[in-house]
Amino acid sequence: MSAAAADSIFSRIIRGEIPCQRIFENEHVLAFLDINPLSEGHTLVVPKRQCERLEDLPPEEAAAIARVLGPIARRVLVATAARDYNVLQNNGPTSGQEVPHVHFHIIPRRAGDGLGYRWKPKPADPAVLAELAQRINAAG
Repeated sequence: MSAAAADSIFSRIIRGEIPCQRIFENEHVLAFLDINPLSEGHTLVVPKRQCERLEDLPPEEAAAIARVLGPIARRVLVATAARDYNVLQNNGPTSGQEVPHVHFHIIPRRAGDGLGYRWKPKPADPAVLAELAQRINAAG
């Protein structure tokens, strides 16, 4: 881990150098309210280990996050009276990742909230999908 990576804002929050509104904490995971929320209750769930991309996070630590995402989301929904939510996780700047530390967003949603989130998928050629699946499987 580089010195720059150790200085991510999330690492500083985990170390207690920057205050946050903690929602959940255990040995591997910290969840806290986003200070620039997209909606009321927007929560960030982060591994305590500084790691920039999900595929680089040790599997046991990724599993620790997976175990708590649902229960945290349920608590956020109850507290905010929202019915639905998005779980969003970005890897790399092209995807929209702004902080170089793995993190999951739990974003409560309400009808008419104006947040949007509609992609425009295009049908794929089955032969192209089959060839791509072979390449992905061959990648290990």
